[in-house]
Amino acid sequence: MGGKGDRPSLENRWWVDQGKDGQPIERPPATFGNRFFRTAAGFEQDRAQRRLTDLNLKWFTEASPEPGGWAVLHVLEKERFPPQRLDKVRNAFTVPPKGRGILVDSGSSVRVILTGEPIGERLVEVRLGDESSFDAWVHGEWVREQLFRSFDEGLRRSPALAREYLTTTRAQPLG
Repeated sequence: MGGKGDRPSLENRWWVDQGKDGQPIERPPATFGNRFFRTAAGFEQDRAQRRLTDLNLKWFTEASPEPGGWAVLHVLEKERFPPQRLDKVRNAFTVPPKGRGILVDSGSSVRVILTGEPIGERLVEVRLGDESSFDAWVHGEWVREQLFRSFDEGLRRSPALAREYLTTTRAQPLG
C-alpha cells in the first residue's frame, strides 16, 4: 500500500474527461471553484455546528418567549414574511409544555426554533422557504437533518419531527 503502483493513472481516473484519442480534454481555468475552495480553507465543521446551536440559543435570550408561548423576530427592516403564512406556520407547530418557540422572519423564509425545558437541552430548527429543512439537537449534539423539496412539504412533515425530537428520549447522534 502506498507504492507507486497504487497511485491513480490517467486511465483509472474516471473523473477526468478524455477525448477520442484518450487525452484529457483541455479546460479553461476554474474561476469559481478556486475561490470556493480558498474560502473553505480552514473551515471547521464542528465549530460551525456549535456556533449554529449557540445562535439558536441566543435567539431565546433576545426574544424572551414566555413558557409555552411564541415570540416573533423580524430580522429585515423592510421585507416581511407574509403574515397569513406566518400564522399558518405558527399554527402547525406545538410548543411543548414549559417549552418555548421563536419564529425568525427573514422576509422570504421563516425559521421555527423550538425548545423544551430546560432551554436548549432539546432544540429543533425548521427552515421554511425556497429551501426547507429540519435540524434537531439533543444535549447540544446534532442528531437529525432532513431536507424538503418545498415549503409545503416542510410544513407538512416537520411538525411531527419536531414533536418527536422534543418529547422522546430515543434520538441518537448522527454518525
